[in-house]
Amino acid sequence: MTDAQSTTAFVSTFWDDHIVPTITEYIRIPNKSPSFDANWEANGHMEDALQLALRWLDAHPVPGMRVDVGRLPRRTPMILVDVPAIGGADGTILMYGHLDKQPEMTGWREDLGPWEPKYEDGKLYGRGGADDGYALFASVCALLALGEGVPRARVVLMIEFSEESGSPDLPAYVDHYKDIIGTPDLVVCLDSGAGNYEQMWSTTSLRGLVGGTLDVSVLREGVHSGDASGVVPSSFRVARSMLSRLEDPETGRIVPESLWTEIPEDRARQAKRAGDSLGDAVYKRFPWAGGMQPTDTTPAECVLNRTWRPALSITGIDGVPSTDSAGNVLRPHTRLKLSLRLPPTVDADVASAVLTELFTHDVPYNACVTTDLTDGATGWNAPPLASWLEETLDEASNTYYGKPCLHMGEGGSIPFMGMLNDKFPDAQFVVTGVLGPNSNAHGPNEFLHVPYAKKLTSCIAHVLGVHGRR
Repeated sequence: MTDAQSTTAFVSTFWDDHIVPTITEYIRIPNKSPSFDANWEANGHMEDALQLALRWLDAHPVPGMRVDVGRLPRRTPMILVDVPAIGGADGTILMYGHLDKQPEMTGWREDLGPWEPKYEDGKLYGRGGADDGYALFASVCALLALGEGVPRARVVLMIEFSEESGSPDLPAYVDHYKDIIGTPDLVVCLDSGAGNYEQMWSTTSLRGLVGGTLDVSVLREGVHSGDASGVVPSSFRVARSMLSRLEDPETGRIVPESLWTEIPEDRARQAKRAGDSLGDAVYKRFPWAGGMQPTDTTPAECVLNRTWRPALSITGIDGVPSTDSAGNVLRPHTRLKLSLRLPPTVDADVASAVLTELFTHDVPYNACVTTDLTDGATGWNAPPLASWLEETLDEASNTYYGKPCLHMGEGGSIPFMGMLNDKFPDAQFVVTGVLGPNSNAHGPNEFLHVPYAKKLTSCIAHVLGVHGRR
């Protein structure tokens, strides 16, 4: 196997010369996922990102690789890269990434912007670089770093364009390419997070999601608040009352017990180990306002709160004018956008039914309440790591970071993981990524931590090499 010093040198140079410039160009493309750009096909940004990737693949071929572009009707495209095995290694490794992006979001630093890349102190700022435009380029780099003399299994690299919309097109492509994909025994996903930038992190679970809107209407049009208040109930108060059925307004605890699950003992132990390593950084990494405090200051409990317990966020609101244009009017309606994170093993369809029942029975004042819970994804609890893989992850992390690999759940959703786990129940999973402290995927000032990404790329090359020798 290629020695660590040679791998580090190759990966670092390749990133500097061939990946950072390309991701810089990629960041400039406003390739928003279909949920955020209904006219994505006509606007052409997705095609621009696709062609950028294809040009790069053509310029940096892995020996023997074949590139196919999937274009199923009425679906976003797919890039499938099929790389043959070398050295007689058995098995198939499926590697995954995506090239669609979240929308702009407000609050970017004055000298930054979502489509304005800036490289500063090892951080490449801009939308999509870390989540997870780097995955394609890093995966190819890892393959090239191994060289032609190291046994390696066949690799299928799958890059989709609808992940930020919940991967609605991915199942169709997995079925379409099932004969090419075959039966992977190892799945590598580079779309996850990192607790710090000091070691490799293995994602052991992902929370699920139920999202959508709660719309409360009390009038057909706005009325002077001095005339109507006290007679007409506020739509905001009704909405607040409805939300209290779901979330305790004092503690934030989700009320229905059916939305909770028992935390497995191994996940609790991993959370304790991760919490011990991270300490108060597990909550201090967030950009708190003023003297704001977290819900809990015990590191392990913070880890479990964001990975194995349900939590509600209100991510948008309609029907409310800005404060500088708000008159003395009792507003006719309030529409809230809800994002309910679910424990990894709670079924999203069941949770959606629970919310619908909560919001549609015994409505205060018989207000007009409608729900549209269109965003749903069941979470994922990873299968136990095989001993060889657990040892290899530790070995890789110690080699390239100087610290062992840590295992922790993530609070977000990657719908692809549960689907692949269902299709390939005997596969092992390495789910990792570069979304560490303050990298702020989906928010302002998103950045890709390039030094960390280089070491992670070397770790992936190490895993591929060990897998090939088994």
